[in-house]
Amino acid sequence: MRAFRGSFTSALRWHHLDALWQVLRTDADGGWYLYAVGEPPPDAPASAEQVRRFLDEIDALLRREHDEDYCGIVYADDLQAPSFVKIYDPNNLGVVCGFSDNPPLPGWIMSKLAPVDLPAAQPAPRGRRRWWQRLFG
Repeated sequence: MRAFRGSFTSALRWHHLDALWQVLRTDADGGWYLYAVGEPPPDAPASAEQVRRFLDEIDALLRREHDEDYCGIVYADDLQAPSFVKIYDPNNLGVVCGFSDNPPLPGWIMSKLAPVDLPAAQPAPRGRRRWWQRLFG
């Protein structure tokens, strides 16, 4: 939870996201846990193949469903050497940046730390659950 609440920087523009994805692809076998918030947290890190597949699929989803000229919905603890990445669902943004009494949880987390079930986790919309289950089910 301390890492989840830590300091994060947004991949504000699409080219920033491209650079972050490249860093993550290079480190695909780095022991990444892939966690869909609302699903049970994984017990083991994903394989390099699973990480690369997830990055391809989440990139396509974000570009298709976040129809903006900026990204701004992917945050990393360090854009050049990430160990924790929050990816917000374009269909459940609420107030991602700025202040809110009830900020939305990210849709997905990539972390080198084993994730915990977030206490206030909102169940993912059924379409997202089907997407996740198709990807890793």
